[in-house]
Amino acid sequence: MSETTNEQPWGRVDENRTVFVREGDTEREVGQFPDGTAEEALAYYERKFADLAGVVTLLEARVARGTASGDVAELVSKMQEQLVAPAAVGDLDSLRARVEKLGGKASELTEKQQAEREAAKQQAVEQREAIVAEAERLAAQPETSVRWKETGQAFEQLFTDWQAAQRGGPQLPKSVADALWKRFRSARQVFDTARRAHFAQLDATNKDVKQRKERLITQAEALAPRGIDGIPAYRTLLDEWKGAGRASRKLDDQLWARFKAAGDLLYQAKAAEVAQTNEEYAANLTAKQALLDEYADTLLALTDRVAARKRLTELQLKWDEIGRVPRESVRDVEGRIRKIEDHVKSLEDEHWRKTNPETKARSEGLRGQLEASIAELKAEIEGAKDAKAKAEAEQKLATQESWLAAIGD
Repeated sequence: MSETTNEQPWGRVDENRTVFVREGDTEREVGQFPDGTAEEALAYYERKFADLAGVVTLLEARVARGTASGDVAELVSKMQEQLVAPAAVGDLDSLRARVEKLGGKASELTEKQQAEREAAKQQAVEQREAIVAEAERLAAQPETSVRWKETGQAFEQLFTDWQAAQRGGPQLPKSVADALWKRFRSARQVFDTARRAHFAQLDATNKDVKQRKERLITQAEALAPRGIDGIPAYRTLLDEWKGAGRASRKLDDQLWARFKAAGDLLYQAKAAEVAQTNEEYAANLTAKQALLDEYADTLLALTDRVAARKRLTELQLKWDEIGRVPRESVRDVEGRIRKIEDHVKSLEDEHWRKTNPETKARSEGLRGQLEASIAELKAEIEGAKDAKAKAEAEQKLATQESWLAAIGD
């Protein structure tokens, strides 16, 4: 700055400490600084310019990065107003040009950000709509297919998602947000009402089933002194138990454990009795197995029905005298004697088939017819001149001879 004129390229200070700024070919008074030197006066208003330039530079950087707020256009407009006649000393025309250029970019950025905000709002609406739709789907489930615990947890998660969307997402129009919330709240209330009704009914059912099964348990426990003789009555109680309904799993398992314990006492008595009986029958089993070893091979080898029947009768008389065997061995020993009995029966059936007068008469009548037919076919074959007729007669002859052989003597 010139010491004689107190000037610099963009402004000057007169002898009254009045500060002027140059704008093109004109100058404008920007203020006074009576309490300082000329240098201090100019420096003060140069700092004012630097502050304005700093704001413009910051706006340029934010617009360039696309991080300016939605009101950037308004900020640029205010800056233009501030630069109309600012109390500052510096290259104001250049600064105004920068702000003018920034205005166009800010307008584009504002439009882009507005579009992004609208898209974000639409996405937020869709997100909350999805939450509401899922809540309504859960609330509309048939009661018979609802899994109450899992569905309750799902509603809690949906509510958490709603709160997160509300806190972290863009603000929706009040009418839209209220309508969606009303639907969500209604769906949750429908579910909560149904859940309360379900568990109230479940409690009533549990109470009723418990009373009925407690009564059956008391009756089952009263059978204990009867031991094995109490089993038929216990089976009747078991049928009633099956028709008594089901309580909650935990309660039903507890009741069943008590009822089963009462039955186990009866069946333990039966098992003890069976064990004792089997011990008594063990000797009978040994005797019958020895009897089978003695008779089986010789009987199965016999072809004379009379001798076989006589031998079988001896076996059956001794068999019955021995008595019962352990239950788990009945099938084995009975199967072995049944095989012998079937063999003897087959011998008697074969004899009856051969000696039955009616069967014999039918066999002889058929034999005569076949023998006559065979003789005719042989004569036909001997005199046949046509090869085809001869082949057909030979085929019939072979068939009837096989029938005759099947009849036997």
